[in-house]
Parts: sequence; C-alpha cells; structure tokens
Amino acid sequence: QVQLVESGGGLVQAGGSLRLSCAASGRTFSSYHMGWFRQAPRKEHEFVAAIGTTGGHTYSNYGDSVKGRFTISRDNAKNTMYLQMNSLKPEDTAVYYCAADDTSEKLKTSPRYWGQGTQVTVSS
Repeated sequence: QVQLVESGGGLVQAGGSLRLSCAASGRTFSSYHMGWFRQAPRKEHEFVAAIGTTGGHTYSNYGDSVKGRFTISRDNAKNTMYLQMNSLKPEDTAVYYCAADDTSEKLKTSPRYWGQGTQVTVSS
C-alpha cells in the first residue's frame, strides 16, 4: 500500500517555474514506478512524466507537450518524487496528480495509487 501526497502547486505567470513534490508513504518506495499526470477542465487525464528503474537502469520519459520544459526526479532516501516545471504556459494549467504502480506499463495506463492532486494555474 502506498499513500501519495502532492504539494507545490500554485499560481505563476507564463514563462515562470514551479516545482511539485510527491511524498510517499511505505517502505518500498524505491521499487515503484512513479509518474505525474494532469487534468485540465473538460479534458481527460494526460500523461506528463514517469520515472523508475528497469533492469537496473533508471529511466524517465515525458509527454510530448512537456518535453524539454519539465524534469522528473526522485529521492528514494526521502520517499519523494519531484516535477520541476520551467517555461510554463497557460495551457499547462491543470490539476497535477502523482501516481505509482509496480510496472511502467501499469503506471502509464491505469496506475493503482493516486495522490489527491495539486492545482497549477499559469496566467498569461
């Protein structure tokens, strides 16, 4: 069982930056594949980024709309995952959720564990 709590959302002007954090409970945090999703009003959940370890190698990948602007990272000693968001645009406005699952495939399609979400609003 994993409990996830996001923080760090807020209001920022276009071109600005924010860093989101996702604190996780549980002793096996390092074994989970972790990710960020977002949902804007009247839109479906959108994959933002994922991070995990497969075959001893750490990977990270991003949705097309955030590549080159967002960076995902994790600190397993602190049971925390981060999302550094730079060059924010008004279209990045959404509720951002962190998620976790046992495999990268499950994480991207239907994660088992979700946080409660944190609002990010980018003004033009």
